[in-house]
Amino acid sequence: MPKLGAEPIRKAALINATIFEVGNAGSLDVTVAQIARRAGMSPALAHHYFGSKDQMFLSAMRYILRTYGQSVHDGLPGTGPRGRLDAIIKASFAPQNFQRETVSAWLNFYALSFVSKDAARLLQVYHRRLQSNLIVALRGLTDRPERVAETLGALIDGVYLRTVLTQGPIDAAAAQSIITTYLEEALA
Repeated sequence: MPKLGAEPIRKAALINATIFEVGNAGSLDVTVAQIARRAGMSPALAHHYFGSKDQMFLSAMRYILRTYGQSVHDGLPGTGPRGRLDAIIKASFAPQNFQRETVSAWLNFYALSFVSKDAARLLQVYHRRLQSNLIVALRGLTDRPERVAETLGALIDGVYLRTVLTQGPIDAAAAQSIITTYLEEALA
């Protein structure tokens, strides 16, 4: 007999294990058995909850996007465009979003978008939301909000890429400083 209420707990464990295993491997070349072992369950149970490894990857990607979106929402001060802009940047480098495994998994999900229409759609939704949120925050601060928003989005992606390719501990403050330095120059 199945344990009542176990499904959400097990799914969350599998999602976290997926992020860890993909991030740790540095590629999508991980098995359901590895993910399930990390989550403390059988591969059959992992397949039961998600159906396939690709569905596990997509669920992990959705989770990362939801976590990031919630971080932005939680940081919105509700006053002025600069506060909104700062909340977006701060959320990008918050501990829950800017850990080596999460960043590595995130970049591997970018690679998945080349071969998966569902992953490509999720990535497109993320890019559009980020661009839209940045443009809204930049209006009134610069006469070229679209251009600055595009550059900020590219810088955030670039900082993530450099972070995952650099050995040693992650320095979120230094990473965020790169973005804020550009922003100060762009708004001057």
